[in-house]
Amino acid sequence: MGDAKNTVVWAALGALRCEIAKQLDLLDPKEFRFLWVTEFPMFEWSEEEGRYQAMHHPFTAPLPEDEDKLLTDMANCRAQAYDIVLNGTELGGGSIRINTPELQEKAFQALGISQQDIEERFGHLVNAFRYGAPPHGGLAYGLDRLCMLMAGASSIRDVIAFPKVQNASDLMMSCPDTVDEKQLEELGIAVTCREDT
Repeated sequence: MGDAKNTVVWAALGALRCEIAKQLDLLDPKEFRFLWVTEFPMFEWSEEEGRYQAMHHPFTAPLPEDEDKLLTDMANCRAQAYDIVLNGTELGGGSIRINTPELQEKAFQALGISQQDIEERFGHLVNAFRYGAPPHGGLAYGLDRLCMLMAGASSIRDVIAFPKVQNASDLMMSCPDTVDEKQLEELGIAVTCREDT
Protein backbone atom coordinates (compact mmCIF):
# COMPACT_ATOMS: atom_id res chain seq x y z
CA MET A 1 0.00 0.00 0.00
CA GLY A 2 1.49 3.30 -1.09
CA ASP A 3 -0.58 5.31 1.40
CA ALA A 4 1.62 4.24 4.33
CA LYS A 5 4.74 5.45 2.54
CA ASN A 6 3.00 8.70 1.57
CA THR A 7 2.11 9.31 5.21
CA VAL A 8 5.80 9.13 6.18
CA VAL A 9 6.76 11.52 3.37
CA TRP A 10 3.96 13.96 4.23
CA ALA A 11 4.98 14.00 7.91
CA ALA A 12 8.62 14.64 6.99
CA LEU A 13 7.72 17.42 4.54
CA GLY A 14 5.41 19.02 7.13
CA ALA A 15 8.19 19.02 9.73
CA LEU A 16 10.65 20.42 7.15
CA ARG A 17 8.19 23.18 6.23
CA CYS A 18 7.83 24.20 9.89
CA GLU A 19 11.59 24.14 10.45
CA ILE A 20 12.27 26.30 7.39
CA ALA A 21 9.60 28.78 8.52
CA LYS A 22 11.32 28.99 11.93
CA GLN A 23 14.82 29.40 10.48
CA LEU A 24 13.67 32.11 8.05
CA ASP A 25 11.78 33.87 10.84
CA LEU A 26 8.50 33.69 8.92
CA LEU A 27 6.39 33.01 12.01
CA ASP A 28 5.12 35.78 14.27
CA PRO A 29 4.95 34.29 17.80
CA LYS A 30 2.37 36.92 18.82
CA GLU A 31 -0.04 35.91 16.06
CA PHE A 32 -2.46 33.06 16.78
CA ARG A 33 -3.86 31.17 13.81
CA PHE A 34 -6.40 28.46 14.46
CA LEU A 35 -7.22 25.72 12.00
CA TRP A 36 -9.72 22.87 11.94
CA VAL A 37 -8.56 19.63 10.32
CA THR A 38 -11.54 17.59 9.15
CA GLU A 39 -12.36 14.63 6.93
CA PHE A 40 -9.67 12.37 8.31
CA PRO A 41 -9.35 8.96 6.72
CA MET A 42 -11.46 6.42 8.58
CA PHE A 43 -8.75 3.77 8.24
CA GLU A 44 -4.99 3.62 7.86
CA TRP A 45 -2.93 0.82 6.37
CA SER A 46 -0.65 -1.04 8.77
CA GLU A 47 2.41 -2.45 7.01
CA GLU A 48 3.18 -4.43 10.15
CA GLU A 49 -0.23 -6.13 10.29
CA GLY A 50 -0.89 -6.14 6.53
CA ARG A 51 -4.40 -4.74 6.96
CA TYR A 52 -6.37 -1.58 7.57
CA GLN A 53 -6.82 -0.32 11.13
CA ALA A 54 -9.06 2.37 12.56
CA MET A 55 -7.23 5.68 12.35
CA HIS A 56 -9.07 7.20 15.32
CA HIS A 57 -10.89 4.29 16.99
CA PRO A 58 -13.49 1.75 15.85
CA PHE A 59 -16.37 3.84 17.24
CA THR A 60 -15.83 6.89 15.01
CA ALA A 61 -18.63 7.39 12.49
CA PRO A 62 -17.84 7.63 8.79
CA LEU A 63 -19.04 10.66 6.86
CA PRO A 64 -22.62 9.87 5.77
CA GLU A 65 -21.65 10.02 2.09
CA ASP A 66 -18.85 7.47 2.72
CA GLU A 67 -20.84 4.85 4.65
CA ASP A 68 -21.02 2.66 1.53
CA LYS A 69 -17.17 2.64 1.40
CA LEU A 70 -16.76 0.97 4.81
CA LEU A 71 -16.45 -2.50 3.31
CA THR A 72 -15.70 -1.72 -0.33
CA ASP A 73 -13.23 1.22 -0.44
CA MET A 74 -11.52 1.54 2.93
CA ALA A 75 -8.67 3.64 1.51
CA ASN A 76 -11.11 6.43 0.59
CA CYS A 77 -13.58 6.19 3.47
CA ARG A 78 -13.52 9.41 5.52
CA ALA A 79 -14.39 9.77 9.19
CA GLN A 80 -16.38 12.35 11.11
CA ALA A 81 -13.23 13.20 13.05
CA TYR A 82 -11.63 16.58 13.63
CA ASP A 83 -8.63 18.26 15.24
CA ILE A 84 -8.13 21.85 16.29
CA VAL A 85 -4.67 23.21 15.56
CA LEU A 86 -3.05 26.46 16.69
CA ASN A 87 0.05 27.67 14.88
CA GLY A 88 0.86 24.14 13.72
CA THR A 89 0.40 22.51 17.14
CA GLU A 90 -2.51 20.16 17.68
CA LEU A 91 -4.53 21.41 20.64
CA GLY A 92 -7.07 18.62 20.63
CA GLY A 93 -9.35 16.42 18.67
CA GLY A 94 -12.51 14.43 18.67
CA SER A 95 -15.13 12.76 16.57
CA ILE A 96 -18.78 11.96 16.12
CA ARG A 97 -19.43 8.43 17.35
CA ILE A 98 -21.38 5.66 15.69
CA ASN A 99 -24.81 5.32 17.32
CA THR A 100 -26.62 2.56 15.42
CA PRO A 101 -26.06 -1.20 15.76
CA GLU A 102 -25.98 -1.77 11.99
CA LEU A 103 -23.26 0.80 11.35
CA GLN A 104 -21.21 -0.28 14.38
CA GLU A 105 -21.26 -3.92 13.27
CA LYS A 106 -20.28 -2.85 9.74
CA ALA A 107 -17.31 -0.85 11.12
CA PHE A 108 -16.16 -3.84 13.16
CA GLN A 109 -16.50 -6.10 10.10
CA ALA A 110 -14.38 -3.67 8.09
CA LEU A 111 -11.64 -4.13 10.68
CA GLY A 112 -11.82 -7.90 10.32
CA ILE A 113 -13.51 -8.52 13.67
CA SER A 114 -15.56 -11.70 13.50
CA GLN A 115 -19.25 -11.78 14.45
CA GLN A 116 -18.35 -13.95 17.45
CA ASP A 117 -15.74 -11.42 18.64
CA ILE A 118 -18.17 -8.56 18.09
CA GLU A 119 -20.70 -10.31 20.32
CA GLU A 120 -18.13 -11.29 22.99
CA ARG A 121 -16.20 -8.02 23.16
CA PHE A 122 -18.72 -5.38 22.10
CA GLY A 123 -22.11 -7.07 22.37
CA HIS A 124 -23.17 -4.80 25.24
CA LEU A 125 -22.55 -1.69 23.11
CA VAL A 126 -24.20 -2.98 19.97
CA ASN A 127 -27.17 -4.19 22.01
CA ALA A 128 -27.49 -0.82 23.78
CA PHE A 129 -27.67 0.91 20.39
CA ARG A 130 -30.73 -1.25 19.57
CA TYR A 131 -32.65 0.66 22.26
CA GLY A 132 -31.77 3.97 20.64
CA ALA A 133 -28.83 6.26 21.21
CA PRO A 134 -28.74 9.91 20.24
CA PRO A 135 -25.99 11.19 17.97
CA HIS A 136 -23.04 12.00 20.18
CA GLY A 137 -19.44 13.07 19.96
CA GLY A 138 -16.95 15.29 21.60
CA LEU A 139 -13.74 17.24 21.58
CA ALA A 140 -10.87 16.98 24.04
CA TYR A 141 -8.30 19.72 23.98
CA GLY A 142 -5.13 20.30 25.95
CA LEU A 143 -5.32 23.50 27.95
CA ASP A 144 -1.66 22.98 28.80
CA ARG A 145 -0.74 23.05 25.10
CA LEU A 146 -2.72 26.26 24.63
CA CYS A 147 -0.93 27.82 27.62
CA MET A 148 2.44 26.74 26.22
CA LEU A 149 1.74 28.51 22.93
CA MET A 150 0.33 31.63 24.58
CA ALA A 151 3.37 31.86 26.89
CA GLY A 152 5.78 31.31 24.01
CA ALA A 153 7.29 28.33 25.85
CA SER A 154 9.16 25.68 23.90
CA SER A 155 8.04 22.76 26.07
CA ILE A 156 4.79 21.79 27.71
CA ARG A 157 6.82 21.04 30.85
CA ASP A 158 7.32 24.80 31.28
CA VAL A 159 3.62 25.45 31.88
CA ILE A 160 2.27 22.45 33.78
CA ALA A 161 2.29 22.28 37.55
CA PHE A 162 3.77 18.83 38.02
CA PRO A 163 5.73 17.91 34.88
CA LYS A 164 6.84 14.34 34.32
CA VAL A 165 10.43 13.70 33.31
CA GLN A 166 11.50 11.27 30.58
CA ASN A 167 11.02 8.13 32.70
CA ALA A 168 7.47 9.31 33.63
CA SER A 169 8.40 10.07 37.23
CA ASP A 170 7.22 13.23 38.97
CA LEU A 171 10.05 14.89 40.89
CA MET A 172 7.73 17.34 42.69
CA MET A 173 5.66 14.52 44.19
CA SER A 174 8.41 11.90 44.48
CA CYS A 175 6.49 9.38 42.48
CA PRO A 176 6.38 6.65 41.65
CA ASP A 177 7.27 5.62 45.18
CA THR A 178 6.81 2.63 47.44
CA VAL A 179 3.49 2.06 49.18
CA ASP A 180 2.89 0.20 52.40
CA GLU A 181 0.91 -3.02 52.77
CA LYS A 182 -2.09 -1.23 54.32
CA GLN A 183 -2.46 1.03 51.26
CA LEU A 184 -2.28 -1.99 48.95
CA GLU A 185 -4.91 -3.80 51.01
CA GLU A 186 -7.25 -0.76 50.98
CA LEU A 187 -7.05 -0.59 47.19
CA GLY A 188 -7.31 -4.33 46.67
CA ILE A 189 -3.95 -4.48 44.89
CA ALA A 190 -1.75 -7.55 45.13
CA VAL A 191 1.95 -7.25 44.32
CA THR A 192 2.96 -10.42 42.51
CA CYS A 193 6.48 -9.42 41.53
CA ARG A 194 8.82 -7.26 43.55
CA GLU A 195 11.73 -5.29 42.14
CA ASP A 196 15.11 -5.78 43.81
CA THR A 197 16.24 -2.58 45.51
